[in-house]
Amino acid sequence: MSQLSTRHLLGIKDVTETDIRLILETAANFKEVINRPIKKVPSLRDITIANIFFENSTRTRLSFELAEKRLSADVVNFSSANSSVKKGETLVDTVNNILAMKVDMVVMRHASPGAPHFLSRNISANIVNAGDGTHEHPTQALLDAFSMTEKLGDLAGKKIAIIGDILHSRVALSNIFCLQKLGAEVMVCGPITLLPKYISSLGVKVELDVMKALEWCDVANVLRIQLERQQIKYFPSLREYSLYYGINKKMLQSLNKEIVVMHPGPINRGVELSSDAADSEHSIILNQVENGVAVRMAVLYLLAGVKG
Repeated sequence: MSQLSTRHLLGIKDVTETDIRLILETAANFKEVINRPIKKVPSLRDITIANIFFENSTRTRLSFELAEKRLSADVVNFSSANSSVKKGETLVDTVNNILAMKVDMVVMRHASPGAPHFLSRNISANIVNAGDGTHEHPTQALLDAFSMTEKLGDLAGKKIAIIGDILHSRVALSNIFCLQKLGAEVMVCGPITLLPKYISSLGVKVELDVMKALEWCDVANVLRIQLERQQIKYFPSLREYSLYYGINKKMLQSLNKEIVVMHPGPINRGVELSSDAADSEHSIILNQVENGVAVRMAVLYLLAGVKG
């Protein structure tokens, strides 16, 4: 099969293992393309893609825009801060006005969980979810899986620990779904106040001691504390969080094995990861950024081949 089973990428929960493996295989081909002297291919020439971001973004937005341009797509960027949304225009009206200009695909980030799903029922264009609130961030999970596969090979049976603010993280949920579909074992680790009550129902291990999680895992995917989403205090201070859950190079060197350290960014250095850990030989954080472009090229290319 060389076509996805869905015409949107709304979340990892909605895609099959076959879809995930197809995206990762296609991404490997595109990674070879973006490392050539001439990094552009005409795969999406005459396709117009709108990047519609209702939340701040640096890495994800730049990564999508670069992926689109590498595929020769025409790109339209939309920011809600300078738009008619400020005048009271609805989400559907905003997007329909953009689609009236003959846009073929929408990449959307929104603060409300489920916003891309709602939009997919109301418009005809393909939709890629670039993050919806605390719900899902599918392309981040795919690029994380691609980066792990590059380092470790097949992920079946591998042990992945997701450490940090699980409660407010869209990356955590997408990673859990993706890794489980690829056969990996998943553990979450963090303060009990930052673990969702339902988390064990997803079939993951739960650990409150960060050293035990590091000793168990092959890969530590470290998440930042999402202070902008926290309405109440979940722990006394960042300093205390860092003392109990911060990871440094000394901790990594004390393990009786080599593990891989990942982070979706942005890193709060000195909080969840010390600089010596983030920049160590254990870290593949910059590989993740590079792989993000290849994976998003694969997603856009494959979705463009799926007609409604």
